[in-house]
Parts: sequence; C-alpha cells; structure tokens
Amino acid sequence: MGSRLNPYLSFAGDARQALEFYKSVFGGELTLHTFGESGMAGSPVEDQIMHGQLESPSGYTIMASDTPPGMEHRPGTNISVSLSGDDGEELRGYWEKISSEGTVSVPFEKQMWGDEFGACADRFGIQWMVNVVQS
Repeated sequence: MGSRLNPYLSFAGDARQALEFYKSVFGGELTLHTFGESGMAGSPVEDQIMHGQLESPSGYTIMASDTPPGMEHRPGTNISVSLSGDDGEELRGYWEKISSEGTVSVPFEKQMWGDEFGACADRFGIQWMVNVVQS
C-alpha cells in the first residue's frame, strides 16, 4: 500500500449526505463506519459517521467524518491533511517532523480501531492526521 496523502473533511452531522454526494460526482466505492459501530451504540451520535472513505475510479480519495462529541466544528477550517498507509517507519517519521513545534491534539498511539493514529496542528496551523494501518 505504501503511503497516501489526501483531504479529510469534517462535518456537523451530515457527513453521510456529503460523501454520498461526492460519490455521485466522482463515482467509486464508499465505505462508512458509524460511531455506534465503534463503541458508541445508544449515544445521540450512534448513526453519525466516525469515518467514511470514498475511493474513486480516477484514484481520488476523500475521507470524512462527523465532528465527534466534545470537539468544535468550525466551518471554513473543517479540513485536515491525512497521511495514511502501512509503512509504519515512514509514517512515524513524518509524524515526528510534522508535530515538532506544533500542537498535538491526539497523541500518536494505538487506537480503539487497532491502528496507530495521531492528530496535530503543525507550526503553521495546518491540521494533520497520521494513521498507520495495522495488518
């Protein structure tokens, strides 16, 4: 798989509708995972999207989610750059450099979905997410 760089969009409860719209524009395969499937069954956000991914036939990848409880949704700043893949050494190196002198919002560590993940704003204020897929 190597590594990939793509946009990651945040929504205020309408990520499903947005991703379905982008699928109608770009085509491809859409995968959706809800907060309920990820341990928040019975919560007010159980049907909202924890992670969605559209893989287009042209090679475009768009990832998105609804803003999780406790985090602020700010239209206009609701996009991050996502670095993901299975090359842990490469991606950990990127994380170390991109988070250096920045602000870490999610420490880089193993997450409930099994992957290593971290989120930060770099020293220029750009939001980044790094995810190492665990085989």
